Amino acid sequence: FQPLHTLRNAEKELLPGFHQFEWQPALKNVCSSWDVGIIDGLSGWTTSVDDVPADTIARRFRYDVALVSALKDLEEDIMEGLRERGLDDIMCTSGFTVVVKESCDGMGDVSEKHGTGPAVPEKAVRFSFTIMSISIRVEGEDDGITIFQEQKPNSELSCRPLCLMFVDESDHETLTAILGPVVAERKAMLESRLILSIGGLLRSFRFFFRGTGYDEKMVREMEGLEASGSTYICTLCDSTRAEASHNMVLHSITRSHDENLERYEIWRKNPFSESADELRDRVKGVSAKPFMETQPTLDALHCDIGNATEFYKIFQDEIGEVYQRSNPSREERRRWRSTLDKQLRKKLKLKPVMRMNGNYARRLMTREAVDVVCELVPSEERREALQKLMELYLQMKPVWRSTCPSRDCPDQLCRYSYNSQQFADLLSSTFKYRYDGKITNYLHKTLAHVPEIVERDGSIGAWASEGNESGNKLFRRFRKMNARQSKMFELEDVLK
Repeated sequence: FQPLHTLRNAEKELLPGFHQFEWQPALKNVCSSWDVGIIDGLSGWTTSVDDVPADTIARRFRYDVALVSALKDLEEDIMEGLRERGLDDIMCTSGFTVVVKESCDGMGDVSEKHGTGPAVPEKAVRFSFTIMSISIRVEGEDDGITIFQEQKPNSELSCRPLCLMFVDESDHETLTAILGPVVAERKAMLESRLILSIGGLLRSFRFFFRGTGYDEKMVREMEGLEASGSTYICTLCDSTRAEASHNMVLHSITRSHDENLERYEIWRKNPFSESADELRDRVKGVSAKPFMETQPTLDALHCDIGNATEFYKIFQDEIGEVYQRSNPSREERRRWRSTLDKQLRKKLKLKPVMRMNGNYARRLMTREAVDVVCELVPSEERREALQKLMELYLQMKPVWRSTCPSRDCPDQLCRYSYNSQQFADLLSSTFKYRYDGKITNYLHKTLAHVPEIVERDGSIGAWASEGNESGNKLFRRFRKMNARQSKMFELEDVLK
């Protein structure tokens, strides 16, 4: 790597702020200059005399400038797509639509640097976007013609960082203050068209943004909902935990960003002078102002992780035969966990982890793993139930994991509702000791909402946060190996 401040001109072409463009009409409250590179994420932060100085550092690109850079990267793909569809590129100068996936994730502990500067939190948050598809509306055609489709929507290579910040994702005030301008830029772009030279001609593009690459914690943060342990279990429907455990499958998606905003106003004003409990029931767990619109969906990666965590606990309970006894001691539980870990390590070379991650989840949720666990389960009947539970799960999983389920696993897609009902029946009978009046957030979404989301969006897997999570690894690596040893400059270098 060259030192990043001596980038050659050819490399500067790849960074946002190189290509000229304009918006029609001009973006509201956004500067019209196009040659804008990395900016301070705190620019526009108005500080009064009483304000505590922000104990954070943030660096970002302006959203529209970053999108232009991404489109210019895809210039050849766009021209190729027009040719493949038999479209005359001289005639196709307007009617382009770009669909963008947005992702945002907290990165936990990133304490490594000892540079000068403010004492910032040892946690970071990364906001990024992926161009998912580009289509064009041609005269005489009702539907748009797709000329570009991202083939690897979950790769870190297609996932472009927009904003890096040293902030704890739980710090609502700082997070909203830094992402506020990003939200404003995004809102302004929805009401305008981008005019950009592609293939030697000026062409106009409209943008649609879909915030889907968020785990449940971040969705609740952005949409103003209570934390994950709330009795209002779901970010898609109004169900409570008790309702979801008794009726596991039959729910519809009802929540939306606009409804959350309305409910926040009711929660704030209490127009019917209700008690705290009545008011909470009326607004279904909305308790803060939603500040960024997210798409009501389910994140495939965190769904995997959440469900694997639950299966790991079921395995322990089955080893200890909890269905025959109530309230086992902490010591007994620790012993069952240790037995399970030793078995998985010995037979599957699966090392115990402090916190469930995607790789561990993928290896735990297999037929081999359940067979190995069944060696420790005394009752034949319980072994069969465990194997059936895993078999049903493995039939359901490709539907939310695949980037195109109707093409990759049409049979499982057709059988999904039947399989989820079978799975739910098994939980509420054989495993009733765990699911009487309670159920985990991701199990509820897996059983109740997957078919509706797939029908609406065509896929769940393509819209996952995985690309952003992979980008988090790159953040750590670049910060360690390729960035200047200074808090002021390192985020700039990592962004580049």
